Amino acid sequence: AITFPGAHGDMLSARLSVPADGKVHACVLFAHCFTCSKDLKPVRHITRALTQAGMAVFRFDFTGLGESEGDFADTTFASNIDDLLAAAAYMKRELEGPSILLGHSLGGAAVLAAAGSIGTCRAVATVGAPFDPSHVTHLFGDSLNEIEAEGRAEVQIAGRGFTVSRAFLRDIEGRRMEEILRTLKRPLLVLHSPVDSVVGIENAALIYEAARHPKSFVSLDDADHLLLVEDDARYVGHVLAAWAGRYLPSRAQGPNAAGGTPEDAGTFAQTGADGYLTEIRAGGVRYPRPPAFDPGDTALICCSVPDPGAAEHLVLEL
Repeated sequence: AITFPGAHGDMLSARLSVPADGKVHACVLFAHCFTCSKDLKPVRHITRALTQAGMAVFRFDFTGLGESEGDFADTTFASNIDDLLAAAAYMKRELEGPSILLGHSLGGAAVLAAAGSIGTCRAVATVGAPFDPSHVTHLFGDSLNEIEAEGRAEVQIAGRGFTVSRAFLRDIEGRRMEEILRTLKRPLLVLHSPVDSVVGIENAALIYEAARHPKSFVSLDDADHLLLVEDDARYVGHVLAAWAGRYLPSRAQGPNAAGGTPEDAGTFAQTGADGYLTEIRAGGVRYPRPPAFDPGDTALICCSVPDPGAAEHLVLEL
């Protein structure tokens, strides 16, 4: 997997998914839900729908979650925002700055808070996001009193234990989302299910009401909060791709998402997850080791040889 330093200096794990034909029309930065990971099946289904629409998707694990380093107990909502900014900086440095921010659940609140600090961001989309980040405290149950008294406590979320600190509680309590939404200055797409039992539909109404135009709302009908039904997750990706197209510059380009030509990136061939992975370039970026791709993702395999020759033809044949 790709790695980059996060808010606390810990190395965060990420994956880059690109369209099958190598032509990238926009780059999406995806923030997963609270205590989830970049490899959750719904995240992968949304990602696949977006890549099919010509978008590259960069998704990562927040500090202390998934394959990323660090201790979740030391994280706060502010550190999540800083992780997002670190991811955006990595994308801008190595590929192309994200033009679309997409966040699921608490990740949605995080992308709303981070958008104003990401200059390349042209549009923001949230899925099942809470209006108030402190909404997540209902998941802590009776552990709230222990967190307040002891400074931290382990909470059970979806059958897994996570240590939550008092600092996390104080941070989410002090967020003013009304002001963040009022000054967003980006087109906003709010996707939410009216039967979401984790984050109620009233949160979508509050987000939509506080934001300024252009803004759009799409009901996810009978979808659950995590979008565990594949068709629901793919629908989110397809709708986002269609909606975002209105706010993105029209362009047709090759595999170098940073705006270069195929020659800039070296000779390349496309392969699926079971293909040969040698030296990988996505948008002209060389990775120190082959990134991990989900089935259906596309890798760019290339060799940095200045003039076409037998080596390039061999790579293309492979």
